[in-house]
Parts: sequence; C-alpha cells; structure tokens
Amino acid sequence: MSADLSAAERRVLDAIDETELVATLVELVRTPSVTGTDAEADLQHTVARWFEEAGLEVDLWALDLDDLRADPDFPGTEAPRLEGHGLVGTASGEGDPGLVLQGHVDVVPVGDVANWHEGDPFSARIDGGVLHGRGACDMKAGMAVNLAVARALHRSGVRTERRLALHSVVSEEDGGLGAFATLRRGHRGEVAVITEPTSGRLVTANAGALTFRIDVTGRAAHGSTRREGVSALEAFWPLHQALGDLEERRNADRHPLFGDNPLPYGISVGTVRAGDWASSVPDLLVAEGRMGVRLGEDPALARLALEEAIADAAGTDPWLRHHEPRVTWPGGQFASGQLADGHPLIDEVAGAVEVVTGIRPSEAAAPYGSDLRLYTGIGGIPTLHYGPGDVRLAHAPRESVPLTEVIEVARALALVTARRLGAH
Repeated sequence: MSADLSAAERRVLDAIDETELVATLVELVRTPSVTGTDAEADLQHTVARWFEEAGLEVDLWALDLDDLRADPDFPGTEAPRLEGHGLVGTASGEGDPGLVLQGHVDVVPVGDVANWHEGDPFSARIDGGVLHGRGACDMKAGMAVNLAVARALHRSGVRTERRLALHSVVSEEDGGLGAFATLRRGHRGEVAVITEPTSGRLVTANAGALTFRIDVTGRAAHGSTRREGVSALEAFWPLHQALGDLEERRNADRHPLFGDNPLPYGISVGTVRAGDWASSVPDLLVAEGRMGVRLGEDPALARLALEEAIADAAGTDPWLRHHEPRVTWPGGQFASGQLADGHPLIDEVAGAVEVVTGIRPSEAAAPYGSDLRLYTGIGGIPTLHYGPGDVRLAHAPRESVPLTEVIEVARALALVTARRLGAH
C-alpha cells in the first residue's frame, strides 16, 4: 500500500491510534443516548470536548425547537423532545470545508432487555474482536471513525489546502432534526460522507420513509353481544390488506441500485392500539406505520397513493363506506435522496477504500431514510454513505460491529480526507 501513498498521506495514516479508536467507541456505546433523552444531549457535550482536543473550532448550540418546527421544510420528529444541541467542529481556515464527515449520536430504544444476551444493552462488550451493544453499528462506530480521522489529521502535523468539518447530530432516528438544524444554521461543505453502516459498499441513494397513522372507527358493544357492535379491529383488516397490495404495486419496478432487494419501498404497520376494556367491542383502532418513498418521488405523491388506497378499500366495505378511516402523517417524514450518477466523490472514496482493503467497493442504494436526503436536498451537498457495520444488525438485540472493520474504514476515510483536502 505504501507505494500508492504520498509522504503526507502516510503520516496521516500512521497517526491513527487504533487503541484510542476502540476506547472512544466503547465510551460512545456505554452512553445510553436514546433519541430525545438527556443522555443524548450529554453526549454532544462530550463529543464537543473531543472535537476541541482534535484541534477543531467548535460550534455547540441549543436548538430553537419552536423555530425549527415552524419551518416549512421541518422533517418531523417522533420522540418527545424538550431540548437538543447541534454540534459542528471545523478546522481553521476560510471558505466552505472541502469535506464533511457526519454522524448521529442518538440511538433507538433497547426493547426487551431480556433479549440481550449480555444483559446490558450498553455494555460495549468485546468478544472475539466484535463489539456488542446498542448503537455499536448504528452509528457510534461511524462516529468513532470520524473522530479518529480528525485526530489523525491533527496529530500528523500535515498542512492542508482545504478544511475538514465534523458534524455530530441528534434526532436522526426520528426524522433528522439535528441535520436539519445544522444545515439551517449555515454549515456547509463541498462534499460529505455519512458514516452509517454500509457493509463495505458505497451507498449513494436512500429510499424515503413516511410515518403514517390510520384511525378506524367501530361501534362499541358488550362482548357477550358483540354482534350488536362493530369491532374496529375487524374493520381494519381490509385496510391492512390494501396496504399489502399497494406495497406490491410500488415495488414492482425497482431501481437497479437496489440490486436483488425485493422490497426497497416497504410499507409496514408498526403499532396497533384498539379498545379499552377486555369485554367490550373496540370502537376505535389506531394503526401507525411507515411507508417507503421511491427514489426521486415527491413525498406528497407517496402520501396521496396511500390515502387513495385506503379510501378505495373503505369504499367497497359496508361499514367503512359510511365510517371513513382517517389517515394522518405524524412523526418523521424522510424524502428519498440520491447522489448524482458519476459524481467524482464516488471514485474518490472507492479508490481510497481499494488502496486500504484491496477491494473496490460496489455502489448501492439503501431502503431506509437517512440524513443523506437533507444534505443532498436542502443542503445542496453531494453526499454518500460509507461506514462500518451491517445495517441488518441495527435496531436489534444482536447489534454489533467488527473492530477490524472499524479500523479499516477509519484508514480509508483518513486517506480520502488527506487526498481531498490536499495534505502536504
């Protein structure tokens, strides 16, 4: 590999402290920074200190939630939130940074703790070179990588023609509030890499995801005379079938970047609540779920497609025809996002990965929403994902990340940084 590197690039790579990288990841995972909690805000202050120690100029600010919610492009949230903090660290210099490395500090709730084999979801247990815990791959490994790159650049003493910026954001898991606030504050860059888990691939496009709610009305009655009532649970069933039919239609024509993924635009019902007494026929059902947005699709048109599918199903049902279900759109509203085909950033990152690993990564699209759509959209910043971990382990009690992969990604992105910023 050394034959492919300049002296400055070698100095940056030699300055990566692998022990420090792992220790940082352990500390990140051991902080239970669930979206919207105090720990999420506390972690931003810890990361701000690390940014300062890495020689970055720090912008740490309290989010004006009322102002952000009033913005017509507000991306929505799902978790209750009383506060939030934005955080950007930028190397000194003039002009927009030549590269942004972005990551989010928040994680999803742990679910039933009994399902975690090690007992503590935030243990950061290392076993056989694999680190386990909530947030291990989604995406605290990526956060640790970003810090390792900044630290190596600072420690190496190289000079660069352009600046590096690190963006640490909150509330990615429930809509992207932190990224939205960061962009609205005016932070920009020539290009960005978000270190979400990508299993060695370059993710250059994301499907969107819209949170929906369907209210279905029934008619209450005593359970012993249930035919005097109409169960909202039973009334929901044809609507659930209509969602399945809509999902099948919307996935019939898939973008080639999704490869052999048969369901890039999934529609799923995540929660169903009905009734308030065991011996009563439920007169209200509330179903909430998520709807995938096709690449390049206006989210308004996706919402309309679901609303029409529900209305059509209701129109053929004797009860629902006169008791129309109500569809609303609370929570996160992720549009799709995509880096332009053939953008130079793709070859820059792929080339550096190939130098470090010996394997040139493939290009792909992801079926989930992310901050990419905000950076490429309202930010106008060409952006892709490349980070350690497998997203299939995210949000699950088996969440983990191989440490060798974390180190490889850190070295690859350190090389991208040195080359893009003109290290000398």
